[in-house]
Amino acid sequence: MKEIIIDEEFKFLLPTLDTETFARLEEDLLKNGCRDALVLWGDVLIDGYNRYAICSEHDIPFSTVNMELDTREDVLIWIITNQVSRRNLTPIQLSHFRGVHYRAERQLVKNKTGGNQYTEVKRQNGAKPKSLSTAKQLADKYRVSSRTIDRDSKTAAAIDAIGEISPEAKRKILAGEMHINRKTLKELSAMQADELTDIAAKIEEGTFEKPHLTTSAESSKEEAQISSNLNRNEKHSLDVYINNMISDHVINLQEFSNTKVSKKTKTALRGHIDMLEDLYRQI
Repeated sequence: MKEIIIDEEFKFLLPTLDTETFARLEEDLLKNGCRDALVLWGDVLIDGYNRYAICSEHDIPFSTVNMELDTREDVLIWIITNQVSRRNLTPIQLSHFRGVHYRAERQLVKNKTGGNQYTEVKRQNGAKPKSLSTAKQLADKYRVSSRTIDRDSKTAAAIDAIGEISPEAKRKILAGEMHINRKTLKELSAMQADELTDIAAKIEEGTFEKPHLTTSAESSKEEAQISSNLNRNEKHSLDVYINNMISDHVINLQEFSNTKVSKKTKTALRGHIDMLEDLYRQI
């Protein structure tokens, strides 16, 4: 049996099973054997880490299948696409996946001009190729806004930078054991290595608290208003703000059951939902 290589970057893209689920998988493999082939890229394992760990421990035979992929970026995209299609992911996991996917696509140089697979299309009848945005293509794929993809890129950069210092801190963030919203992760992505080292240690210890950083000029008016309400000293100020916000936006959905909504409106709604998700995790 040939040696199988474990790549930590690829492994981190595969969510860790909880103790109960891992035990059920182990019981099934011991009883029925490993029926699904492990997926390799050359000698590198890219799918089936939990099955491989159990099979190795108990000497359970397994088969492998090899994926013909050209680059690490292609492998990253394959893993992400595979995981997103078959798992229920948390918002932070999905944000990380989208960010890694975006950065991988940007690295895929497909032509002499230095573009990637989305920046040029083939010339047809001598016509000038139409330029397409990578962020826009992925936004359409994941049904979010281009702005969300850009934020996801910064989120992934911060999580991966922390992971280079402390794999355990990265695991805690992605597993939801340490709740850090995407706005904070965006701020962390701009920090120096020595600052991240201190933060990674606190995340690993479970003592991390959001740093008091200057609000970005790019923050939306809604985010600024939320921040203002969070800093008020009056009791229940956040409760009042949220209740007022809900009251202002309550609609009777039955009145709009047959109304077509534009793609632009859906994108704007998705961005608002992202903002509310960040608020929910923050409180």
